[in-house]
Amino acid sequence: MAKRHVYKGLAGRANFWTIAVLLGPALILFTTFVIIPVFQAAAFSLYKWNGLGPMKNFLGLANYQQFFSDLIVQKALSHNLIIAVISLAVELPLAMALALIVSNSKFKGAVFFRTFFFLPYMLSEVITGVLWQFIYHPQYGLITTLHGIFSPDSPVPTLLGDPSTVLWAILVVIIWKYFGLHMTIYIAGLQAIPQEQIEAATIDGASKTRIFLSVILPGMRTAVQLSVFFSVLGSIQLFDIIWAMGKGGPVNASETIVSYMYRVGLSRFNIGYGSTIAVCIFVICLIFSIIYQRLLVKEAE
Repeated sequence: MAKRHVYKGLAGRANFWTIAVLLGPALILFTTFVIIPVFQAAAFSLYKWNGLGPMKNFLGLANYQQFFSDLIVQKALSHNLIIAVISLAVELPLAMALALIVSNSKFKGAVFFRTFFFLPYMLSEVITGVLWQFIYHPQYGLITTLHGIFSPDSPVPTLLGDPSTVLWAILVVIIWKYFGLHMTIYIAGLQAIPQEQIEAATIDGASKTRIFLSVILPGMRTAVQLSVFFSVLGSIQLFDIIWAMGKGGPVNASETIVSYMYRVGLSRFNIGYGSTIAVCIFVICLIFSIIYQRLLVKEAE
């Protein structure tokens, strides 16, 4: 018995050091580049500071009061909400439909189309923004060329220069950029569904709609939940495409909360207020993550 306890103790110590060696580097990096900057941003948010000298002008919670009364913040958050809703209502159903099509064994060229639809996601956000700037260009862009062919007498649309159209034009880019990622997630979810279940439902005479709602969709629950989580968090944190396609303009018509944070904090050297916005973004993402995870746990129960 004594030897058994000794062996268990040695095994426990070996497991501890194995876990420490494997998780230690990741924990150090996470603490250095995530945890510490969060606390630093929280400290900066209590000051009026341009980032160049010592922090002497203590404001307390004044920056947070300004955040909740800032009209541009409210406008930017409304844009984030629109992007999230359109992503959930258009991007994810489109990705699901394409996943169902290219996963069909009878569909010729499925591998080619999977790669083709995934290619936009492989482009960086900045390259994507610059590419679509050329497509939307009011003088020599593709949209202008097509407009000249089909409607030569009407005014040329300036999609990125018109406050009423810029956000919707960028939404097209966002859907084009990210639907391939969600399609890949759904393809992985489809491959996890036993074909016997689908074949049994088909033999029983179930329609394709009934098979999708009763067999495929429940079998893809984890994939859909993951896709929704990525889509909403991505909509809150969206920055690169917005900045590359117009820096949130014109007149804040395509501003998101992260692009506004960048504009205030780094472009205008108002590190204090920029840090306040960053802390609020972190809190929003954290609250959403906690609520979403709890809803999933309740659903699983």
